[in-house]
Amino acid sequence: MGIIIPLILIAISCVVIWRAGDGFMTASEYIGRNLSDGVRGASINAIASSMPEVFTSMFFLFVLKDASGFSGGIGTTAGSAIFNGMVIPAVSVIAVIGIGLAKRIEVSKKVMLRDGIALILTELIFLILISGSELDWYHGLILMGVYLVYIAYMFLSMGKNALSDDSNEDITEEEDEDDEPKPSFLKSVLTFDLENTFIRRKITGSNAWPLLFFSTLAIALVCYLLVVACEWMGADTYVVPYLGTFNGLNIPLMFVALILASAASSFPDTIISIKDAQRGQYDDAISNALGSNIFDVCFALGFPLFLFTIIYGPIHMPPELVDLSSELRLLLLILTTIAVIIFTSSKYIGKAKAFTLLTIYVLFVLYIIGRGSGNEFTQGIADFLVETVRIFSIR
Repeated sequence: MGIIIPLILIAISCVVIWRAGDGFMTASEYIGRNLSDGVRGASINAIASSMPEVFTSMFFLFVLKDASGFSGGIGTTAGSAIFNGMVIPAVSVIAVIGIGLAKRIEVSKKVMLRDGIALILTELIFLILISGSELDWYHGLILMGVYLVYIAYMFLSMGKNALSDDSNEDITEEEDEDDEPKPSFLKSVLTFDLENTFIRRKITGSNAWPLLFFSTLAIALVCYLLVVACEWMGADTYVVPYLGTFNGLNIPLMFVALILASAASSFPDTIISIKDAQRGQYDDAISNALGSNIFDVCFALGFPLFLFTIIYGPIHMPPELVDLSSELRLLLLILTTIAVIIFTSSKYIGKAKAFTLLTIYVLFVLYIIGRGSGNEFTQGIADFLVETVRIFSIR
């Protein structure tokens, strides 16, 4: 029962993040409708789908108010980055192949190299920057600055043909969609269908922004629930109001966040990429995942760190958390490099690459489970990763 209660809360969080993420996606896609392919996926879609990571990291820090809370934020953003880089591209490809739209998808090698190299450089900066026993406001500021440089580069490199002239086509598509019967307002509210709650006829600037605001608010509230569920699951014992005391798994919070919080917060990324792939927007489907990773590492962790340390002062990391963080950050860099090599080895992504990515993610999950249970083999890998960081004086 002690594990079931947090799992139920996490399942509820997944559903609400998914439904609110749909509304956020609709509003953000309208706001960024004139951006070119690839740029929209790596910026607007990536930011829209990564709001759960921002709020989850924020609540981990501001609820726990210690190094453990920051480790939860690292676990969420790093775990989400690995989930995004492995699972989302794989399921997007499988979804397209499964419904017979294509036998394989073709992606722009230029876009993959742009986002892949940017992500590797970002994670290298992350590995070097967040390495000491004390973290302060300027660490968060530098991370946010890296993301701003990435965004500026993308928009400057869009070129003269970046803005699309498909506005008339968009209107036609929206008018065609309006012919379909919409659910009643009451049903939309009860089923948490924010899109049809706010948009009864056609999406415009006047209803896109309220939809964006309320979707963000819903995601923020449920991310608090997600943080509480992860804290309970990782604890030795925890107390549920009116229900009593229960036993948790008694494992580091970072391990719980790595798997459960990251997967739950990545729901919008998954849905957006699958829909993009099914519409034939393959560059957006993959660049959304890679762009989300850059946003997660730089902003979803950098902004809460900056805000928290401005208010409460530096975060002091105990040696065991420093080692755990070093291990995770190097593992993230290694897995990201493998994923980028897979993406850029050719201009096509088919079943073989998709299942290779899924296999790597399953091995990652097994590794984390082994680390949480104290398995000797996984502990040996962890020691090697930590020693590697020390050898190169990154720590």
